[in-house]
Amino acid sequence: MTDRKPAKRIGMIHTVLGLAGLMDGLTKQRHPGVEVFHFVDEKLLADLLANGGLDASITQRMTRYGEMAEQAGADLVLSTCSSTSPAVDAARKSVTVPFLKIDDAMAERAVSEGTRIGLLCTASSTVSASSGLLESHAAAKGRSVKITTVLEEEAYRAKFAGDQERHDAIVSEAAAKLAQDNELIVLAQASMAHLADDIGRKTGKLVLASPRLCVESLAAWL
Repeated sequence: MTDRKPAKRIGMIHTVLGLAGLMDGLTKQRHPGVEVFHFVDEKLLADLLANGGLDASITQRMTRYGEMAEQAGADLVLSTCSSTSPAVDAARKSVTVPFLKIDDAMAERAVSEGTRIGLLCTASSTVSASSGLLESHAAAKGRSVKITTVLEEEAYRAKFAGDQERHDAIVSEAAAKLAQDNELIVLAQASMAHLADDIGRKTGKLVLASPRLCVESLAAWL
């Protein structure tokens, strides 16, 4: 009888319900045998937007989710919300296993590939979080980058009103404009990821989205 190595476990924290299924599928496809479990709290993002940004309550709640994931046996904790990204930095002080952000790998790739980066956001709460993440990764690599940010809140409203077609049209048009003066485009939220390949073909520019890049990067941790 041979000893079997216990499966690695990833605890994921989501503020959008649909991301649980997407990330679960991508992770199990790329890393067979890994166990994935989820915490979904859509109120986190709703409160963040209502408050105009992070506050102590949201940071405390993110920290508790990280702690609960670790207590449930997670070898790795992953937050899939770009807007709550700064809260992960604080939560890492209380969680002893690696606590990753969905857009860490994307930001690292972006600052490695170019110095003129177009950042496309649809939620106002993502603007400072995503630009700050890009800047921190650039600083870590000793690189100077220019980030041009475009916020398309109408696309966000369309998506949550159930009008996916309008959301996609707004995002695609905004990305095309960003591509004119930038070397690459970063889609700040995972909700735009399905458009990355199409935008890349139409603009001829590198277009980065977080879900697949994040899942690929998990290999280094698993």
